[in-house]
Amino acid sequence: MEFDIVLLLKAALLGIVEGLTEFLPISSTGHLIIIGDMLDFNDEKGKVFEIAIQLAAVLAVMWAYRQKVTDVTKGLVRRESAAWRFTINLMIAFMPAAVLGLMFHSVIKTYLWSPINVAIALIVGGIIILLVEKRMTKVPPRLQTVDDMTWKDALKVGTAQSFALIPGTSRSGATIMGGMIFGLSRTAATEFSFFLAIPTMMAATTYDVYKNWHLFSLADLPMFALGFIMSFIAAMIAVKALLRYVASHTFVPFAWYRIVFGCFVLWYFL
Repeated sequence: MEFDIVLLLKAALLGIVEGLTEFLPISSTGHLIIIGDMLDFNDEKGKVFEIAIQLAAVLAVMWAYRQKVTDVTKGLVRRESAAWRFTINLMIAFMPAAVLGLMFHSVIKTYLWSPINVAIALIVGGIIILLVEKRMTKVPPRLQTVDDMTWKDALKVGTAQSFALIPGTSRSGATIMGGMIFGLSRTAATEFSFFLAIPTMMAATTYDVYKNWHLFSLADLPMFALGFIMSFIAAMIAVKALLRYVASHTFVPFAWYRIVFGCFVLWYFL
């Protein structure tokens, strides 16, 4: 099997970008679309690659929260109410994006998957983060942990996540900001965003790979393996860093980053 060094370098870079940006409110999909376009790695196979390496980021979250995942799994077997409530909340929050994603998957891929649309979503999302953070200074959160959430809170956050179907919006950004709007603390909203990523991104990855299986070949294995490994490592770093950050900081710097980066993208592609 021959290795294309340039292609492997592109895969490694995109893996790092995916891992670092997936759980930050700055849109991993947006960054992958833009950087993939700059690297001329934006054909159909490239788009599926970008989706597939998200699985590595999900596994990084599961590893970072392995104790919580283990406790919930054991609690389900033991029929503990807290474990069942947490799991049901995740299922409820997962449903809005899952249903809308199945309904509009083709439309989104056809009409919204472009650098210009991503740039606009980045800028609008940055402005929304600024507004949400301003509101947080006036309205204190009523829920401090994910275990305090009811099914109604989960449904509201899940509905907010649906906006992330628009490329450039940011799944984590929509979930975290939605959580904060509906009463979660920054830490609780961030952690619930991490947990909600597990079913959401696994479903999205499985669906995209299944729909585009014909694009893969054995020769792609080194590219996917390297991208997967780099994404996992980068995501582990990002998850731990973000949790430390939100303990004592706001998301305002991410908002300004989105706005500046969105303006740069508009300038670059126009």
